[in-house]
Amino acid sequence: MKNLAYKVLLTSAFFSVMACSSTNRMTMGITQPAEVPIPNDVINIGIVNRSSASENNKVVDNIDKILSLEGLNLDKEGAQNAVTGLKYELERSNRFDAVKIIDNQKDIEKGLSIFPSEISWEIVDRICKDNDVDVLFSLEFYDTDTAVDYELTTVKIPNNLGIDANVPGHRIKLNTAIKNGWRIYDPSNRTIIDEYVSNDRLFSSGEGINPVKALEAVIGRKEAVLSVSSKLGANYALFTRPEKIRIARDYFIKGSTNLEIADRRAKAGDWDGAADLWNADLNNAKSKVAGRAYYNMAISNEINGNLNKAIEYASKAYTDYENKDALRYVNMLKRRVVNQQELNRQLAK
Repeated sequence: MKNLAYKVLLTSAFFSVMACSSTNRMTMGITQPAEVPIPNDVINIGIVNRSSASENNKVVDNIDKILSLEGLNLDKEGAQNAVTGLKYELERSNRFDAVKIIDNQKDIEKGLSIFPSEISWEIVDRICKDNDVDVLFSLEFYDTDTAVDYELTTVKIPNNLGIDANVPGHRIKLNTAIKNGWRIYDPSNRTIIDEYVSNDRLFSSGEGINPVKALEAVIGRKEAVLSVSSKLGANYALFTRPEKIRIARDYFIKGSTNLEIADRRAKAGDWDGAADLWNADLNNAKSKVAGRAYYNMAISNEINGNLNKAIEYASKAYTDYENKDALRYVNMLKRRVVNQQELNRQLAK
């Protein structure tokens, strides 16, 4: 297994420099465990679409009719894009041998704008067996809901002389809510790995000499909804893989000559050289300086991936030298140890 020691991205470390501050800030890149871990023995993924376009739109006038008719197709196509976005991002991880969209499952109860009841395990077993997949992702529901706001305004239209003239007109604003919900079924363990609901909004507007023309001016709304839907599916897939993030740490730079020189070494990218000077100050006659040196040595060990050793240094900075910042840092490090253990488990093959 690859060495998972967290490494500082020295070339992009950010330092917060303040003349009166006793600390500087650096950032480092770490990898967090997946929010939705998929069992390690899963190699084939199946995806089903349980969503069904709502037919409850009321047709009141021409504009509402246009929106209602478009809405039926928009929900259907938007759901398909969400499924496709999920499939694409799962494949991009290169973890699974196959990711299959499984269509025409007529015995699956459809969901509208809320979570339907769970698919029975008998049906999940059959789908997985028939399609040779280990885990089933299901788009449980997908729904778009558009609120319309009308207002009178003036619009510019060219007259017979080709000059724009201001005439009374209409402006329409559309606020489209996009909602979808997912479940992941694990038939081998008879468990729902995850349930998730996401929401997004899309705003668009148009103007015209009458309300219908104003609505026609809202060009690209459908394409925008489909694009957002693809991203919603892709974003859910990202929850199943470890995530690289950046974290910030403050280290002490004042109190002794060693701390000041070590700061300059750290800024130059020489973290080992900085650690040499921090280590030399561990036995400093000034209790405050020694406490800061122990704290900084914890930072050095975290940089090098030695989390347990970092906890030892930070703990001593707090217990023996009363460095108040160190207690919070100890708790942060303990959380990182738990996350690292989970990450190792997820990456183990």
